[in-house]
Amino acid sequence: MTAITDEPRTSTERSIVLSGVSKSYRLQRGAQLTALQDISLDIAPGEFVALLGPSGCGKSTILRIIAGLEDPSAGTAVIGGASPHALSQAHRLGVAFQEHSLLPWLTVRDNIALPYRVAHRPVDAAHVQELIDLVGLSGFENARPKQLSGGMRQRASIARALVLSPDVLLLDEPFGALDAVTRRRMNAELGRIWAELKITTLLVTHDVDEAVLLADRVVVMTGRPGSIRHIEPIDLPLRVNPELTRAPEFHEIVDRLTSMLDTAKEG
Repeated sequence: MTAITDEPRTSTERSIVLSGVSKSYRLQRGAQLTALQDISLDIAPGEFVALLGPSGCGKSTILRIIAGLEDPSAGTAVIGGASPHALSQAHRLGVAFQEHSLLPWLTVRDNIALPYRVAHRPVDAAHVQELIDLVGLSGFENARPKQLSGGMRQRASIARALVLSPDVLLLDEPFGALDAVTRRRMNAELGRIWAELKITTLLVTHDVDEAVLLADRVVVMTGRPGSIRHIEPIDLPLRVNPELTRAPEFHEIVDRLTSMLDTAKEG
C-alpha cells in the first residue's frame, strides 16, 4: 500500500475502495452476529456519497472501518492506496459524529484548533479563523459549547474535522439530534461547505431527503446482514439551490428510495 508522507497530495490519493468487506461479531456462548456481508464500493476523489439503510444494517460499521476504528472480518478497505489506519495515524481523516464531542472547557476557537495539538503540529491560527468563517461562527470564537445552539455546536464539530485538511470527511448522522428546521439549515450549510472544498465525503444518515439533497450518489443498504441493495446517482444541482427540493424530480427520487427502505427486512 502507499506510504503516508507529508508531501503534497493528488486527488487520486483521496479515493475510497471497499472490496468484499464483511464484518462479524462474536457474541456470548459462541454465537456470531454478521453485521456486514460482501460490501464492495468505490468512492471517487471529491465525490459525496450517502449511506441509507434501516437501523442495524451496518452503515456506521462501514464508516468506522473506513475511519480505521474497526477492522473488517473479511475483505479490504483502502483509501488512495493506503490503509485507513495509516491515514488515521497521519491525521488525514476528518470525522464528525452525531454527538459533537466538543470539550466543554475550551472555546470554539480552541476546540477547532485541538487536532493541531493532538497531531503535535503548530496551530495555524489563520486557517482556524478561515474555518470559523466558513461554518458561520464568526463572532463566537470565544464562546464555550454550552453557550451555543445544537446547530452551532455541530458547525464547530465539522470545522474541527476539517482543520487538518483531511483527505476524507466521514459524517455519522451529524445532524440526527437536531430539530427539523435546524437540520434543514445545517444541510444547506454542509452543501455550501462541500461545494467550496470538494472533499471526498461519506455521510451516514437515516434521512432520505438529506441524502438526496447532498449526495452525488446514494447507497441503499439491506437489513442485517447489511449489503448493498441499490446505488442511486443524483444528477440534480440541489446543493447550490436547496429550493429545488420542491421539484418533482427530487420527490420522485425520495419516494423511490423511501419505498426501498420501507420494504427492507432484516436477514
